[in-house]
Amino acid sequence: MLSRVLTAGISGIDGFLINVECDVSDALPAFDIVGLPDAAVKESKERIKSSIKYSNSELYRKKIIVNLAPASLKKEGSHYDFAIALAIMGNKENYNKELIRSSIFLGELSLNGYLRSVNGILPMAISSYEKGIKNIFVPEKNAREAAIVSGLNVYPVKHFMDAVNFLCGKKQLEVYKKENDDNKDGELFPKDFSDVKGQENIKRALLVGAAGFHNFLMVGSPGSGKTMIAERIPSILPPLSFEESLEVSKLYSVAGLLEKESPLITKRPFRQVHHTVSSIGLTGGGKNIKPGEISLSHYGVLFLDELPEFRKDALETLRQPVEDGKVTITRVAGTVTYPCKIMLVASLNPCPCGYYGSGIKECSCTERQIKNYVRKISGPLLDRIDIQIEVPNVEYSELSNGKSKMDSKMMREHVTRAREVQKERYKGLDFSTNKEIPAGLIDEFCPLGSTEKTLMENAYNKLGLSARAHSRILKVARTIADVDGAKDIEAVHLAEAIQYRSLDKKYF
Repeated sequence: MLSRVLTAGISGIDGFLINVECDVSDALPAFDIVGLPDAAVKESKERIKSSIKYSNSELYRKKIIVNLAPASLKKEGSHYDFAIALAIMGNKENYNKELIRSSIFLGELSLNGYLRSVNGILPMAISSYEKGIKNIFVPEKNAREAAIVSGLNVYPVKHFMDAVNFLCGKKQLEVYKKENDDNKDGELFPKDFSDVKGQENIKRALLVGAAGFHNFLMVGSPGSGKTMIAERIPSILPPLSFEESLEVSKLYSVAGLLEKESPLITKRPFRQVHHTVSSIGLTGGGKNIKPGEISLSHYGVLFLDELPEFRKDALETLRQPVEDGKVTITRVAGTVTYPCKIMLVASLNPCPCGYYGSGIKECSCTERQIKNYVRKISGPLLDRIDIQIEVPNVEYSELSNGKSKMDSKMMREHVTRAREVQKERYKGLDFSTNKEIPAGLIDEFCPLGSTEKTLMENAYNKLGLSARAHSRILKVARTIADVDGAKDIEAVHLAEAIQYRSLDKKYF
């Protein structure tokens, strides 16, 4: 007798259906799993045999052959245990055929048959629902995560025999009732820009950067407030849409970082990475390919403090992902693409001691040391950072003035208004912010008048800009115009955008 049960696998952040076929025959006891399983799937044999034994079934003493189809796709993880055990038991029990065809089963088994939670439930649940699946059976701790998908009946299962008896009509399982607060929006931010004294020019530049989702670089001496400023950027970004929340949550689900009690991420990610991070830690990878920091910052902020201290090979891996909004990882196990539409924010001191050009303390570095320090950052990477600004030290008079009048709420209102303008402008296209305007559409969305063209030409020749820098200045100017409520890019908008690109000629 051949028994079939559906489960799912993951490729990147997308799920795919898998047919679990099982044949049990009276022959010498054996247990084989075929269909390109990895080590974790192969090891499931002992867990499954033990679980079946605890269910008082003698099937584990027979010859068992399990096929995971399609056989051409690699099967990774321990979440296939549940479906394989059900498929084996299906050779003995009489399952409800209609119910079994419309359901998938995910979960890891303990030796006594109880289900343990697994990673990646959300992307598998979404993909299964899109393919017509109506029911999903998962461990109790994963029920809340699966219930994010509206229209899917989620059955929390404690022991795999509970599902066997339910499929046979011998027992009832209750559908998980979705909590009403799963989609609550975290509007409160403990860190507000009102805490940042002075630095009004920096706040203006950050407002522009957040409005267009532009990459941002701060150069300044120690104590000028670079890290403090960066930590408050999430407080001025617009809230995630439900579709964006789902995509970010899928990434965190695959990485095993979702909180079981609040599985839907509603705040934009802010990832601050230590300078010892490897290239794999940034872009993702490993034996079982997982998302890296750049993907975990999707639709949010990736903050690299003290940029020259990072390994050069790690920094260079950021070039293409920052440009394309996705990262493709190729390993022996396969090729996976993860999304990474991020706002890259970086900070650095102007020299090893940190006081070059500060005016508050004499720099102790030689000219050679200064040049070698800033040269750790390559030109191509700098070229991809739209806004580069110097953070001056705060005067005492500004520190004693109390809280700043420009707070996060005020800045966020400007950012949200500018984002709505961009969203309407790019309706029907596959991008929604000025940063993402493709090269072929820059002339259409960033047209310049005669005065502006002359200004741009002079800046291009005087500053020795690259073609990429030219395009990014136009995109930033388009954002400044949106923030100011202007229909077209004017000379004042272009001049401000050029100013944000002149810093690399001073230090680099």
